[in-house]
This record gives sequence, structure tokens and C-alpha cells, in this order.
Amino acid sequence: MIPVAQTLVTDRLLSRAAGSPDYLREKLALQDLARYMSDEPAKVLPRLVQLAMELCEAGSAGVSILERETGQFRWFGLSGILSAFEGQKTPRNDSPCGVCLDIEGPILMERPERAFDWIRDANISVPEVLLVPLSRTGLDAIGTLWVVSDTIGHFNSGHARMLTELASFAAMALRMIQTDEQLHAALHQQEVLTHEMSHRVKNLFSLMAGMVRMSRRGATSVDDLTDKLVGRITALSDAHALVRRQFGDSAPATTMAEIIDRILRPYGQSRWSIRGPALPVGEKATNSLALIFHELATNAAKYGAFSSEDGSVAVEWTTDDSDVALSWQEAGGPVTGPPAATGFGTRLIEATVQGDNGAIDYQWRTKGLTVQVRLPLSALKT
Repeated sequence: MIPVAQTLVTDRLLSRAAGSPDYLREKLALQDLARYMSDEPAKVLPRLVQLAMELCEAGSAGVSILERETGQFRWFGLSGILSAFEGQKTPRNDSPCGVCLDIEGPILMERPERAFDWIRDANISVPEVLLVPLSRTGLDAIGTLWVVSDTIGHFNSGHARMLTELASFAAMALRMIQTDEQLHAALHQQEVLTHEMSHRVKNLFSLMAGMVRMSRRGATSVDDLTDKLVGRITALSDAHALVRRQFGDSAPATTMAEIIDRILRPYGQSRWSIRGPALPVGEKATNSLALIFHELATNAAKYGAFSSEDGSVAVEWTTDDSDVALSWQEAGGPVTGPPAATGFGTRLIEATVQGDNGAIDYQWRTKGLTVQVRLPLSALKT
């Protein structure tokens, strides 16, 4: 191993004779690259490498793109004797490409395998390699363009100039391609979100229409109907706010604890407690659970624990391999028994639970109402 500096021979580029510039050939090369950028952007890198090899009369060439997330270079569009290494990764801080980015300009290296173990271990022989950054003015470099000669003493200042022009043009092309891809991805995401919003709004309207029809049949007055609907719609609004917080994500929108906390918070946090494992809940299940706990809390405020100053509610849940078991336990409220008739709220709870293939059981005890609900874990993911 020798120091990297001993492989750097960039100063020799100026001392070597350069042929007369063929500006027409270079112009046609850039026009060719522009056509690929417009018509076949996926082939820009391979074409760039081919043009670099031809203009610099090199034995091999390639592009190294810096992957920010891994901190490594990945080789693309390789041509010539090194084409077998297409797609391979090389270190950012232990490679000729890294040196090129650090210097921020063209560099020439002679037998870099003497300074970099991974080149030697791969049995790669590099008599000379000329590298230039793939960068635009004022922006970080996205990688390097490099050409390899089979002999020492081949590359000169003319080759460095042509390679720099190619790299500058190619960097702009790659930035444009990346921007275009990001734009298409953003437009696609917006389309998905719009469709998802439409779907959710339709579901909410359908649910509210059903509540209006059922509430109307059980209401004793207009005020009674209004109070019941306002409370239920508010519960749905709170649930939808939880879902909207991660709108468009594929991950579950909220958790069991967040839903219960949001519904019970108006009754004073010192009067209720919740306990259970972290349990993510999807959009549809969030709405269902919000309605269930809203109805239980409303009944507790009218007839049960929340109607008494000393009353309290404890909510707990546990899970097994297939189900979640929820317990609603009231204490400190008036002694009550089963209602003479089943109200809409109770029917709504039962319909919601049964719609999710679950089961519910009411136990009217002296110390207070206990409600046991069992739901499939799969129902909470929707």
C-alpha cells in the first residue's frame, strides 16, 4: 500500500501533447446525448459512457453515482474491460471517485490499485484513470464520470476538457430526469390521495345517512334528535382527525389508546383510565371504535358512572394470536339494571361490533356496568 497522493498525477495532463480539438465531433456528441435525454432517458448513462470512451479513445469507462443513503458509489453504464462490474458498489471515502469529489475537479490517477485494497482484491488493473465530477454549478456532485486507459501516458488536457464538458451536460440531464421522475411520482401520489379522500368522504356520508335514519325512528323530539346526531357526528369527526393525521400512508392511522383518549377526554381525565398494549388501528376500524366508545360514554354520562361526581370508568384491552378483548368497567355511579327497551345507541354498538365479526356482552352489576367486547385483530387493520 502507498499513500493516495502518490497515485495522483493530474499535473501530467498539461505536460502531454494534446491533439487539435475536433469541435464538430464534440458538438455532435452533445447533440446525440441530448436526443437520448429527450427520447430515451433510461439510456442516457450507457450512451454517455460510450461517447466518453470514443472521444477519449479509452479502453473502459463508466459512471459512479453517489447513493446518499448508503454513502457508497454504484457503478452504472460500464463499458469495455470493466463492464463485468456493472452495478457494483465502491466506498465513498476510500476510492478514486471519492478523491475526485473531494478535489472538485478532474483528476488523473496512475495504478490506483496500489492505494486501494478493494481494487487490488478484485484483480482490477488500472494503468491510468481520468475522472471528472458529475456536477452542476452551485450544486453537490451526484457522482463521477471516468475513463480508463490500457497504457500509462495516454490521457492529456484535451481529454480532461472533453470529459468535463460531457459530464457537465450529463449532470444537467440526470438532474432533469430525476426532477421529472419526482414530478410524476408526486402527481401519482396526489391522484391516489384524491381517490382516497373521495372514498373516505363517501363512506362518512353513507354512515351519517344511516345514523340519521335510525336516530329519527328513536327520537322523542327534534332537540333529542339534534343532540344525539351532534354527539355522534362529533365522535366521527374526532376519529377522522386521527386518520387524517397520516393521510395517504399505508401504515395504520392511529392507535387504540389515542381513540379512547380522544373520546373520553371531555369527561375529565381524572375520571377515567385506559390500559393495554400498543395496538395500531386502521381507518375503518377507527371510525367503528370511535362510535362504540362514544355511545358507551354517552350512556355513562346519562345513566351511569359519568352521571355521578364520584363515578369513574376503566378501559382495558388484551390481545392473543387472533383477537382483542376490550373491557369497559364503570364504578361509583348509580345502581342500574338493563334498560326496558333497547335504544338506538345500543343497537348501533351491536351492529358495529357484529359488522366486524365480533361479539359484545353487557353485565349489569351493583358496582357498575361492565361491557366486554371481542374483535378479530384483522378487523382493526382495515
